[in-house]
Amino acid sequence: MNSEKMTTSAPAGDTAASWSEEISRTSVPVEVRPLDGRPLEGSLVSSRLGYVRISTLEADAARMSRTAGLIARTSQAEPQVGVGVQVSGRAVLVQDGHRAEAAEGGLILYDTARPYSVDYPEPFRTHLFHLPRRLLGVPERELRRAAGTAVTSAEGFGSVLMPFLADLAESAHSYSPPVGDRLAGSVADLVGTLVAQLAAERPTAGPRPANDHLLRRIREHIDGHLCDPDLSPETIAQAHHVSVRYLHRLFESEESTVGRLIQQRRLDACARELARRGHSAPSVSAVAQRWGFVNPAHFSRAFRAAYGIPPREWRALWTDTG
Repeated sequence: MNSEKMTTSAPAGDTAASWSEEISRTSVPVEVRPLDGRPLEGSLVSSRLGYVRISTLEADAARMSRTAGLIARTSQAEPQVGVGVQVSGRAVLVQDGHRAEAAEGGLILYDTARPYSVDYPEPFRTHLFHLPRRLLGVPERELRRAAGTAVTSAEGFGSVLMPFLADLAESAHSYSPPVGDRLAGSVADLVGTLVAQLAAERPTAGPRPANDHLLRRIREHIDGHLCDPDLSPETIAQAHHVSVRYLHRLFESEESTVGRLIQQRRLDACARELARRGHSAPSVSAVAQRWGFVNPAHFSRAFRAAYGIPPREWRALWTDTG
């Protein structure tokens, strides 16, 4: 695993630029400035587990902002989901008009594809996790609903996720690449579960549709049967005792048709598995077949359309950057 440490102490203006550059290099481009006008001192340690970037940041009171300008200048970069675990101090996140505060032992969740800011009002220590949001396996609308949220270690899934992430950040440098790849997959699965839970708990802007519960059960059914090559609108409709026509009507207001959702979920699962390195890793065709793709040529075309490169190049990309 790659591990590096940066310690800085300089006049306020230079320090802000230095911190902005270093944090941008290890996570996503952001602007950093001190909140009290004094020189910003602290340390930054960064590691990588597969496609998960981990930064442990310890510093004085500061603000970290991802502006619309920064997002526009890096529009070609893979959108990331960020999770901040507070070891000490407070974090105040603002995104999409939502304000969320995490105290020591808490967690914040944000989407780097949209502007946000995080204030640390006093000296703090935090673990920042960034990973490609496509690999979470959650719809865009659920991520929008969940982003800008804080969770405590006493809240449901937070009691499982936060200790795991905190321990992982402290020990990330010690794992071999194959182990790190598996842990990266676990992080993606756990963060995706957190997003789904938060989206279900946060109310929508209007009344929830009467068929919302059915849609959720159908999505869970799809996720649970991705490996079945016979999964189709017909088998899904039969399992939920509705007609195929009604099933398609349920998805008219969604971001995708039933068929496209099945394919995208399968592609995301393949992408996560292909990003895990190791000499014993299965072949691209074996991964495709495991997740329900029976035609290798179709899989290759669909993967390239979704991710911009063929599946073999995707695997090589993560191997080269490990």
